[in-house]
Amino acid sequence: MSHLKQYLELTKPKVVLLILFTAFVGMLLSMRNFPTSEWVLIFWGLLGIGLSSGAAAAVNHWADQKADAIMLRTQHRPLPSGELSAGRVLIFASILTAIGMFILVYFVNVLTAVLTFLSLIGYAFIYTFYLKRATPQNIVIGGAAGATPPVLGWSTMTGHVTADALIMFGIIFAWTPPHFWALAIYRKEDYAKADIPMLPVTHGVAFTQLHIIFYTIILILVTIFPFLTGMSGLIYLTGALLLGGKFLWMAIELKKTQSPLLAWQTFKYSIWYLMLLYAFLLADHYIHVGDVMPRLFVEPII
Repeated sequence: MSHLKQYLELTKPKVVLLILFTAFVGMLLSMRNFPTSEWVLIFWGLLGIGLSSGAAAAVNHWADQKADAIMLRTQHRPLPSGELSAGRVLIFASILTAIGMFILVYFVNVLTAVLTFLSLIGYAFIYTFYLKRATPQNIVIGGAAGATPPVLGWSTMTGHVTADALIMFGIIFAWTPPHFWALAIYRKEDYAKADIPMLPVTHGVAFTQLHIIFYTIILILVTIFPFLTGMSGLIYLTGALLLGGKFLWMAIELKKTQSPLLAWQTFKYSIWYLMLLYAFLLADHYIHVGDVMPRLFVEPII
């Protein structure tokens, strides 16, 4: 593996791409019409957010290197495999953070820079160093840091945060537990060997499956809020209910069948679910179906 590939792997590029997609949707939803002259701002916003997300991922690699060496899923990563040293990873993360923050402060706005930095601290330090090993509810609490990208996208374009942006935050916040717990069921033995108190390890698979169903129901209820507030219309609502219905069906089947393979399939579906849900938000926005309802909560909160 070349050094370039090793450093790229540190940034968890697939995760960062999903982050950037939801941030991009947040940017577009913050504007009534399709952007014409705002593309430079969009570019700098996505670049700053992406670099900062990559930095947080690199710190996560550094903090988890001992556990990664134990877990089958992560043994190939640059640090446990010996391809990169811990010092190089920290320097790399520091450089990404510095460049990302510079871009956001000087080319975007201070609010976005501050919110991005708080998200970085929340994921790279509070979640990785403390919550992950302190409580089986780690992903529920720590999910707040991973739910910020659409808020960051919104603040990039407007310089403030409204309830619409917080609704998008709430969707990802509610999505994170069933998404990650499905993976935790599939990789239960890995987490147990690494002594990481994920819910399937501490409370058992059956208990976790019930929680996946419960949080999926919460997720479906949260995804209705864009329609109820007039943020989106029937196109989005239809898509959200169909996508959520399949997610709930898979969660129920997972409970019934006790299948690790279905847990993995549920995890993979959850990624497509979030992407398609945000795509429906975007499609509905530009078709203006949301205009049929009065808008609520449009005043800036931050």
